[in-house]
Amino acid sequence: MAPQNGRLKKQLLISGALAALIYFLGLNSWLVERLYSDQFYKVVSNVQRLLSSIFPFSLGDVLYVLLILFVLFRIIIYYRKLKASGFSRQSLLAAPLGLLNFGLVLYIAFKLLWGLNYSRPSIAAQLKIGNEKYTPAQLGSLAKYLIKQINAVQLERLKQQNPASQTYTASELEAQAAAAYQEMQAKHPFFSYRHPALKKVLNTWLITKIGLEGYYNPLSGEANVNMRIPAHGLPFVACHEIAHQLGVGREDEANLVGYLVAANSRDLNFRYSALYSVLRNVLFELRVKSPEAYEPLAALINAETKIDFQRDRAFWLKHNSDMYAYMDVALDSFLKLNNQQKGIDSYQDIVIWVYNLHKKAL
Repeated sequence: MAPQNGRLKKQLLISGALAALIYFLGLNSWLVERLYSDQFYKVVSNVQRLLSSIFPFSLGDVLYVLLILFVLFRIIIYYRKLKASGFSRQSLLAAPLGLLNFGLVLYIAFKLLWGLNYSRPSIAAQLKIGNEKYTPAQLGSLAKYLIKQINAVQLERLKQQNPASQTYTASELEAQAAAAYQEMQAKHPFFSYRHPALKKVLNTWLITKIGLEGYYNPLSGEANVNMRIPAHGLPFVACHEIAHQLGVGREDEANLVGYLVAANSRDLNFRYSALYSVLRNVLFELRVKSPEAYEPLAALINAETKIDFQRDRAFWLKHNSDMYAYMDVALDSFLKLNNQQKGIDSYQDIVIWVYNLHKKAL
């Protein structure tokens, strides 16, 4: 085991140096944007999507399973070697060295494949969207504006189709989301989206139990969508996850990009999904900051959208009670229990950005 431990130490030295270099690069957002997000990541992500789009299933989910099996296999091999050596000191040392090295390799891979995007400058700033905070009265005006918008879109949907019959396959969702991004690309090059790779989550039962509507897979570069959730939420979730593919790391910024894309789509269902998802955040904030204004404004929402809110609550109550609590409760104590220590002073960045997008219209 001694020669093997020597090799492990050398590998640890190399991986540790690379991890440190990547860490310090992440401290400089300008360098991350210029060297990584605008250069290296664009090439890597396009290659990933080009390769993963060949497969009709979620390649990333398969890779996750293979990674878990590899870890279990290495544990078994290590235990056999440990037992054969009589549990010697050198053998016992090999495990923490190997584990630390493996952890550093995963860190390096994650950062290079996607994770450094967390360190890039604000996407909202790049898109020239302000971050002026709103007053409770302005929040109420924003809610009223969004309700007016969603009521108008819902009316158009009712004229053209039966929204309750809306369904998607993963390929349909991918094609329509890619088209929405293409429309936005004409307004800003940031929205350029080549080689679409949006997949259905393989194990929707598990993902729903965890409480996820979708996720980005850095191993394959795929946007994964939980197709089990109510259909009215799927367009926004798809646009949100594609934002991660474009190098948007932070969740609220992915919400912003998803909203901009879906809300400006020619597809009524996409526009409805964008307004619905953002209105949900605004109403949550309104119940926290101005509860007396919540009920009168909520009463203005059209009946069909209220049914969609009920459908969401019923879905998450059935499959994940924690998600149901988030969607149905907006109390100071609840926020504090969920590590938002500011309680009723809490702000959601997505609401701030949407307010700044629409404040001239309020």
